[in-house]
Amino acid sequence: MNYDTFVDQVARRTRASSTDAVERTRATLETLAERLTGGEVLDLAAQLPAPLQLALKPGAGAEAADRFGAAEFVARVSRRAGVDESTARDAVRAVFTTLREAIAGGEFDEVVTRLPRDYRDMVEPALAPGTALRGR
Repeated sequence: MNYDTFVDQVARRTRASSTDAVERTRATLETLAERLTGGEVLDLAAQLPAPLQLALKPGAGAEAADRFGAAEFVARVSRRAGVDESTARDAVRAVFTTLREAIAGGEFDEVVTRLPRDYRDMVEPALAPGTALRGR
């Protein structure tokens, strides 16, 4: 999937402008990069268009994941995107669903099944049929 298609899908799913979809996608991917290990981030980024890879760039010392729950994930996206938490939650769902469509081979499913159960509300709509979150 190319960058423009990715943004268009997020915009359609969130009923937002392309500009807003870009900001919400960036905020979600930057937050996801904090939540994953450096290796997981690099594996995921390698399958995305260059502008999305930049948002997924792991920070210094990112070999270990920053362990935070779904509420904190949404709060971080909300702050980064400058939107309320309800809008941020919808954006996270849209970005996760679009990521799953953009990535081949089940890589996205492997990443999200490592997230704790409290992410279920945001992640399960994006999972392939038959994939479930494990309890953590």
